[in-house]
Amino acid sequence: MSPLRALIVLEDGFDFGLIREAFPAGGQVRVATLREAAQRGVALFDEGAADLVVVGCMQSSEDALRLIAAATARQPDCPIVVLYPGSPNGFMEATFEAGADDLITMPQTPAQIAFALEKVVARRRGSAGPAALGPMISVLGPKGGTGKTLTACNLAVALAVAGNRSAVIDLDLQFGDVGLALGLKPEHTIYDLAVSGGALDGEKIESFMARHESGTSVLLAPVRPDQAGAIGISFLRDVYEAIRSRYDFVILDTPPAFSPEVIGGIDSSSHLCIVGMLDALSIKATKIGLETLARMGHNPADATLVLNRADSNVGIAPADVEELLGRRPDILVPSDRAIPRALTDGRPIVLADPKSGAARAFTALAERYIHERAAATVGDSLKTEPSGRGGLRGALLRKAS
Repeated sequence: MSPLRALIVLEDGFDFGLIREAFPAGGQVRVATLREAAQRGVALFDEGAADLVVVGCMQSSEDALRLIAAATARQPDCPIVVLYPGSPNGFMEATFEAGADDLITMPQTPAQIAFALEKVVARRRGSAGPAALGPMISVLGPKGGTGKTLTACNLAVALAVAGNRSAVIDLDLQFGDVGLALGLKPEHTIYDLAVSGGALDGEKIESFMARHESGTSVLLAPVRPDQAGAIGISFLRDVYEAIRSRYDFVILDTPPAFSPEVIGGIDSSSHLCIVGMLDALSIKATKIGLETLARMGHNPADATLVLNRADSNVGIAPADVEELLGRRPDILVPSDRAIPRALTDGRPIVLADPKSGAARAFTALAERYIHERAAATVGDSLKTEPSGRGGLRGALLRKAS
């Protein structure tokens, strides 16, 4: 850790010498007792700017919480770390609400403390400037059973096979099936991340994500519906920002409703993808969904419209869909008997049968987003990839073989 200007505030009982060893020579380290800090208040922070504030308390302390809140208000860009020897349950949440960036459970060696402090400082410094965020695509469908999860999973896998770092977040917090569709065991879920405590960064979030054979990463839904309540909108926004800074594409698989978390996901997304089916009920729900997006301030024409089971013989033709919705579907996914088996096997159709019509449709969807991202980067110089064994479809064929 490079030299820092640090303010260390310790409650009686802490070994200052041990804490001081975690800081390299050459830095400016000011020390105060928690009692002194409580008496002096914000005046303590007026004596000089700090790159890091460390607060050590032996037990849950209102003085410590007031100090953290005061430090956050006085120097909002300065990271705050709490050292605490007791059980963090309850007190950890209170420190984060007050403004702390991390809580280190003691005892720790000076080297371990130094490593933890360095990560907090690096995380804050790395987020000081605007980071380039990858596209985030919300896959929506007001009606259940239209194939949102199927679309989200195949899109993410197709993007990964094409050489992009892709990630899926299962936002169906009560009954998410992304893990099942991709054949992944829920060793860690978004619930585990939410209750883990501490500051969020890309490295930490990735440690809670599952890895698919294609290369895509997945933040799985909770395993029980009651765990959904632990996942708040502000937490999700932080997760989106951290993941988008590390991935080329982030896909949100959403439940069939405009719930608060779905609305928050839509507002945080750069792209919207609406999935419908060729039946009257689904088309009605899709029309209402497009109208709802308009009321939310989004342009429905900017959303990609995917029509699943587009060749079904139900008395409604794709041309009828265009008339009913006022626009033509962008992607037509044909029915395929291999899809239910692929879902059962936990292997996306783009890998299980890349030559199928459904796989070609999802490949075209992925190419659409790849080209849009490239066009945004290099402008009109972008040229369409050749078909055949070149480009994305060729990569999928080679992956399957």
